[in-house]
Amino acid sequence: MTTLDRSTLGAIGFGAAPLGNLYRSLTDAAARATIRAAWNAGIRYFDTAPHYGFGLSEKRLGSALAEIDPDEQAIVSTKVGRRLDPVPDADLTRPRQGFVSPEPVESVFDYGYDAVMRGYEASRARLRRDRIDVLYAHDLGRLTHGDAHPHHFCAFLDGGYKAMRALRDGGAVRAIGIGVNEVAICEQVLAHADLDLILLAGRYTLLEQDSLQTLLPLCERRSVGVVIGGPYNSGILAQGVGGGAPVHYDYEPPPADIVARVARIEALCAAHGVPMAAAALQFPLAHPQIASVIPGMASPDEAAATIAAMATPLPPALWADLKRAGLLRPDAPVPGIAE
Repeated sequence: MTTLDRSTLGAIGFGAAPLGNLYRSLTDAAARATIRAAWNAGIRYFDTAPHYGFGLSEKRLGSALAEIDPDEQAIVSTKVGRRLDPVPDADLTRPRQGFVSPEPVESVFDYGYDAVMRGYEASRARLRRDRIDVLYAHDLGRLTHGDAHPHHFCAFLDGGYKAMRALRDGGAVRAIGIGVNEVAICEQVLAHADLDLILLAGRYTLLEQDSLQTLLPLCERRSVGVVIGGPYNSGILAQGVGGGAPVHYDYEPPPADIVARVARIEALCAAHGVPMAAAALQFPLAHPQIASVIPGMASPDEAAATIAAMATPLPPALWADLKRAGLLRPDAPVPGIAE
């Protein structure tokens, strides 16, 4: 199994979805400055995917790292499971699949053997790297695919997973895993496959901890590291709900019960004089199975804010109050307190 744990990935990594112009345009210069700011702050793990801007995020990350990391000391992960098909008549000025990208292609799910092999080589070229460290299968699961889930799951097990194993066994990648947004698919894959890492977005956060029940104990038994994406649950835990501005939860407007829960968390953080974003960023790292937390970053200021949030002291009484209020599971490990 992989040795890519917190000691090698670092507690904080870089989520590069915003570099693909997620919801809004970002200049090449701004993307490069953001990556450089993260690098200068000591971040060495960078996660991207072909889907992020249809290759744009990978290209921007590859270009920046070629300048600041010519010896390839950074640890880079990307994803397979979506091929990029030409769309010559696409309106490049409008969001497509959430991205405002100048790339005249769009992503199409394909978890087959050949698609994974071709996807790996295409990503390596865009990233300008001799080797990719971690390869995740992207967005498996019923939440994403609905009734098509059994088809895609079989295609992955019969094809894509075998390709990923071949790449790892041949030394082309150091580790393989899945990058998903739901707990059920993690357990389903682990019943059939051996993984090194799971990138789990939004499902072990200050807002929700159901993965403590079965998934995290399973990962511990199987020696599978867990990288936490989306620690702010699409921004709601960073922005809060008290300001009245539009917020997102799981990439959509939040339901009323989520808004109410966040408001209670926000109020307790304020009572203890700490930013909710700092609590949200630090919380997952208290669990020993969490290898890294990778918030998205879209500017040097966001990179600086991430480092500041990570360094913010959090009083033990905050965690006790959150548990007392039923806002954290009683069995959730918390920063600074031995369980």
